[in-house]
Amino acid sequence: MDEAEDLDLREAQEEFQAARGSLFGIAYRMLGSVSEAEDVLQDAWIRWQTYDRSKVENPRAFLATTVTRLAINVLKSARARRETYVGPWLPEPVDTESDPALGAVNGEALEVAVLMLLEKLTPAERAAYVLREAFEYPYTQIAEIIGQSNANARQLVSRARKHLAAEKRASVVSTDHQRFLTAFVAAAKAGEVGVLENMFAEDVVSYSDGGGEVRASKFPVVGRHRVAKYIHAFADRFWVGVTVEPALVNGRPAAKLLRDGVVFTVVTVSVTPEGIDRVMWMMNPSKLGAMAA
Repeated sequence: MDEAEDLDLREAQEEFQAARGSLFGIAYRMLGSVSEAEDVLQDAWIRWQTYDRSKVENPRAFLATTVTRLAINVLKSARARRETYVGPWLPEPVDTESDPALGAVNGEALEVAVLMLLEKLTPAERAAYVLREAFEYPYTQIAEIIGQSNANARQLVSRARKHLAAEKRASVVSTDHQRFLTAFVAAAKAGEVGVLENMFAEDVVSYSDGGGEVRASKFPVVGRHRVAKYIHAFADRFWVGVTVEPALVNGRPAAKLLRDGVVFTVVTVSVTPEGIDRVMWMMNPSKLGAMAA
């Protein structure tokens, strides 16, 4: 490699690194998976490295387009895999202590409960929604990225908003969220059915994502009394020898559960004015790598 080529490659690396935060933020919101998002970024880097960059006027726009289109393709195949996934599928948790918004203009489309709702959108709707709501891309650029007309891009975002508005619930402020989470963990460890019931919304749902790799409920548990009884049933063995560490996961307070110094579960809750309406136990070892690190 001669000096000019070496300089060109260094400039390509600098441009990619400068955009990396937002690129990961797009890919992660699209896929709900740290590992899949990293794979998309690796693929995008290879394409950027080998592309004729003299033809690129705006590197960030080019890279955002590349990452979004790659993520759409991955999402299509991921959907088929998730249909055969053992038990409930939950997004792979990310520690957002250092970057609460993961490169976005705001923290939209990052909470675990919201990522679960995004799974119900089509890949094109999800891409348009993420680019507009989390990164505030103009509709003209969204249309170019996903290969649609401006009118179609607007329609995709509108449909996505309506889908989410129909199911998304109001969240409490972070301090209240932390208070509920702390009280929940204490009551769960003690197996206190009555205390748990008082914290739950009537239609609370508990999801346990073990992915068939560890023991976990293969079906969501629904209803205030049933969820409280379910948590009580495993309290005496689940919490033995467990250390609880606070964490900021997907922009919300969460708890890392460690046994012998190893993270084996990340638990987070969704809290509405009616109480805790979602309990999410992320237990699949293959999804905990980023949290363990």
